[in-house]
Amino acid sequence: MTVDITTRYLGLDLANPLVPSAGPLTGTIDSLLELQEAGAAAVVMPSLFEEQIEHDAMEAHHFFEYGAEISPESYGGYLPEMDAYNAGADNYLDTLRRAKQELSIPVIASLNGESKGGWTAYARLLEDEGADALELNVYRVAADTEKGGKEVELEYLELVDAVRKAVSIPLAVKVSPYFSSMANMAVRLFDAGADGLVLFNRFYQPDIDLDELKVVPDLMLSNPVNMRLALRWMAILKGRVSGSLAASSGVHTGEDVVKLILAGADVTMMTSALLKYGAGHLATVLFDMESWFADREYVSIEQAKGSLSQRSSTDPAGYERTNYMRTLVSYTSPV
Repeated sequence: MTVDITTRYLGLDLANPLVPSAGPLTGTIDSLLELQEAGAAAVVMPSLFEEQIEHDAMEAHHFFEYGAEISPESYGGYLPEMDAYNAGADNYLDTLRRAKQELSIPVIASLNGESKGGWTAYARLLEDEGADALELNVYRVAADTEKGGKEVELEYLELVDAVRKAVSIPLAVKVSPYFSSMANMAVRLFDAGADGLVLFNRFYQPDIDLDELKVVPDLMLSNPVNMRLALRWMAILKGRVSGSLAASSGVHTGEDVVKLILAGADVTMMTSALLKYGAGHLATVLFDMESWFADREYVSIEQAKGSLSQRSSTDPAGYERTNYMRTLVSYTSPV
């Protein structure tokens, strides 16, 4: 039986729900073409970081001025003016430009900014270079003891509103789950101008090097257990918000994709599994997902989408308090 596995995300018609998320494998043309060949329906390029661009620009400015006035011959500097220098964004924009020329699938740009002006300025650049959509990768840890939750939420909403006013392409927001009322915040993000939400941004936790006595990064790839948080909130939000929903973090197998679609996902995004198994893993995931639906005689994944969301579930409390109680009493010791 043939299953219609097409889906719609951010107003884009996609051949299937598999979208490689922002990461090392979406940063070069060769790997992007490999992902497309393996079955990717769209791709999210790595984030363009405002801080990195500004850092590169400052470093270059210092380099160009070094020794500028130590002799008449060097007056003004030995090297070209700053406006002739590639300060960081040019490489990204060039990759985006080439990706649009060489790929037949939608290319979603990703932006991680610090200042409101930076977000909007670079958002326009990405739109001008042909991005089919834009993902705002909002990575903020609310560590300011003087700033309350309402103020943190307002910053998110003002940011989305500003970028929405700056560009006309579809806009997704990749958020963390750490709001006092995630469901309410999701609705407000859509009201502020988001066309979709990506659940969730994965905060990488630091470690301490006991030999060097310093804080160090410790990147660990996700595993399928990490998918549970997105699964819960996907099911809670499906039917209660006005736009697209994407699941991110912990998606490794065809079964993971099926679960998230049943919960309400329009697309599922993955990076860790592709880093671990290679771009060709997408074909395996796609085959397993399609086989699951075909074996159960689904006509389309649209038919299945959200069928086990909280609003459609015969046990809606299973996504909330009751699930907590059942989890505690259902554990069986392996010993």
